[in-house]
Amino acid sequence: MMMTAADYRESLRAYRPRVFVNGSAVESVADEPLLAPGVNAVGITYDLAHKTEHLPIMTARQGSSGKTVNRMLHINETSTDLLYKLEAIRLVCKISGCAQRYLTHDALNGIFQATRRTDDAHGTDYSQRFINYLHEVQDGDLTLGVAMTDAKGDRSKRPGQQANPDVYVHIKERRPDGIVIRGTKAIVTGAPYMHEFLVMPCRTHTAEDADFAVCCAVPVDAPGVTIVARPAGRPGEAAAKFSAKYGQSTGVVIFDDVFVPHDRVFLAGEHEEGGFLTTSYATHHRHSCIGARAGFGDLLIGAGALMIEANGLDGDRHGHIRDAMVELITITESFYACGVASSVYCVKDPAGSVMPDAVFSNIGKLLLATKIYDMHKLAHYVSGGLIVALPGPDEDHNPETQGSLSAVLRGRPDIPMEQRMEVSRLIEDLTVSHQAGWYSVISLHGGGSPEAMKREIWRNYPMNEKVELVESLLDRGVLEDGRRVLKQPGRCCATGCEVPSLPAPAPDPQPPTPVAAE
Repeated sequence: MMMTAADYRESLRAYRPRVFVNGSAVESVADEPLLAPGVNAVGITYDLAHKTEHLPIMTARQGSSGKTVNRMLHINETSTDLLYKLEAIRLVCKISGCAQRYLTHDALNGIFQATRRTDDAHGTDYSQRFINYLHEVQDGDLTLGVAMTDAKGDRSKRPGQQANPDVYVHIKERRPDGIVIRGTKAIVTGAPYMHEFLVMPCRTHTAEDADFAVCCAVPVDAPGVTIVARPAGRPGEAAAKFSAKYGQSTGVVIFDDVFVPHDRVFLAGEHEEGGFLTTSYATHHRHSCIGARAGFGDLLIGAGALMIEANGLDGDRHGHIRDAMVELITITESFYACGVASSVYCVKDPAGSVMPDAVFSNIGKLLLATKIYDMHKLAHYVSGGLIVALPGPDEDHNPETQGSLSAVLRGRPDIPMEQRMEVSRLIEDLTVSHQAGWYSVISLHGGGSPEAMKREIWRNYPMNEKVELVESLLDRGVLEDGRRVLKQPGRCCATGCEVPSLPAPAPDPQPPTPVAAE
């Protein structure tokens, strides 16, 4: 049965994770004020799944069980699924800023593909284990944290070369009934208020580092798990018009000899498939990030329009304001259009699910990662300097200053001064506060750095098609000396194509062997 936000909050009380925030132990995650904005944000994904008008995008029929599940837990089977997922994420993020739960979706889809591939290559039973676990998660309507980014230590060294092996999560011991894992995941979104963690590799591994290629599910309160987290948003701050209600905690999660039974282990040393899982998850997640930042763009566009109005300006009459707003709209809808294209041109996976097109997903994510600062700048331009110069909200009720401020801080006479001040503080919260800097960084680095996206675009782009097109126009054909080697795959394969070497010269013909007469 699908939960509501209230049900979700109550469900957290069934867990007793070891959590520290701002140096103090947290007794109850569900009741901790410093984590409330994060719990509220995830709660949006639960409540909208009960709204009749949002049911088509917020719920889906899971093919492997026939049950209706929350969209954030669905394995995508068609391009329509991907489009609806994109719309669902945009919806929840335009309300919450970042609803976080879509990471659960991205990890489930990546693991679904990787376990099938591992079974086909190694004869394992990971896929059935995962399907059983998936149905448990869907039936319980859980939210899962993605424990993917390792602490990494010295970035110039591979995991097995680190002075301290615990900077990467790895298999410490293999037992007849499961494995024991140890190590640290450094950036886990929403860590304190998850139900379970999906531990996943964050990079490709070699055979020598096979013990670092591990994927498994671990309850947040499993023995040996410690979460060291930061507050979610800006709880309790009167000036935080948005992030006092909605925010995101991130946590360092330490796994100190944590036992994981076999039925929750989905990869245990299969390093090549671990690399595939990392890439697969990244493509799903970058596709989701497009929807998330489009929702954030909606917030900036709406707030900017309100501020322009409160300032007494009009886009129809003031061209510089109109141009800035059009640029903000263009940026937002451009990267969202990449998400739509990625959905439409999806690829069917052998596991039976669909993968967003990697080129369009990575281009969309690269655009939002590098344009987030321009989005902030444009919101600043159309809003004016009041968003950082406005007195704090305590002055709103100060009898010594309230009257004077009300008289001089009004813009248009038909718009209350209070409305102008509220919108100003909202834009300040979204674009120039500590929380705003956080939005910038997660946009830039969330789901991988821009360099990672550039590599994926280059690796997956069908360069051969473009070369052959131009060569056909030039009537040249492929170079005869065989020197060209293009590593881009083209649309005919998924692993990359290389020009084969020239065939060896044929041996000198031999005279025919006489055949004896019968």
